[in-house]
Amino acid sequence: MERLIAKDLLSIGAVFLRPQEPFTWASGIKSPVYCDNRLILSEPAVRDRVEQAIADAVKNNYPGCEVLMGTSTAGIAHAALAANILKLPMGYVRSGAKDHGRENQIEGKLNRGDKVVVIEDLISTGGSVIEVVEILRAAGAEVLGIVSIFTYNMQKGIDRLREAGVKNISLSNFDVLAEVAAEEGYIPESDARRIIAFRNNPSDEGWLR
Repeated sequence: MERLIAKDLLSIGAVFLRPQEPFTWASGIKSPVYCDNRLILSEPAVRDRVEQAIADAVKNNYPGCEVLMGTSTAGIAHAALAANILKLPMGYVRSGAKDHGRENQIEGKLNRGDKVVVIEDLISTGGSVIEVVEILRAAGAEVLGIVSIFTYNMQKGIDRLREAGVKNISLSNFDVLAEVAAEEGYIPESDARRIIAFRNNPSDEGWLR
């Protein structure tokens, strides 16, 4: 499944590799990869496969799940579609509380003690999804874990998730993607090694050379 999802993400341009002309992240880090999993929603065949894979990951890894909660904004649609397959309630967590009405940060019904799985599209350093987990825990939910579509497998993200005591299941990951991209001719083998070097230490621009 990891390889199939990697092929899908590459084929629709949801993950775009450009080691010769790296992208610049908001942090200033030069990256050989750009990921936009929102494009999955525009491709019905890939979308069906991804949402079924999310639903299967929830069912197989978190059998006690009672509610799906999407991250704002990219995780919301995926949480809704997977929840429909699983016949579960869903909601989402805003990046900040509303400044009007009931000033909710959690949208949708959530009861204290509900067993929740968070649906995220992409994990890099893990900061944003851990914030969502903490908000849900503060509201009294029992967060069973996370299902994400893609993870960079960055050590910082792995460490943060472990420290937060939260499990993550990703449909695919950076290492598998690099391997598949080289096999399918998206990049040469030498570039696959370079982008793994980026993943190992994103702040070190040595991979550019």
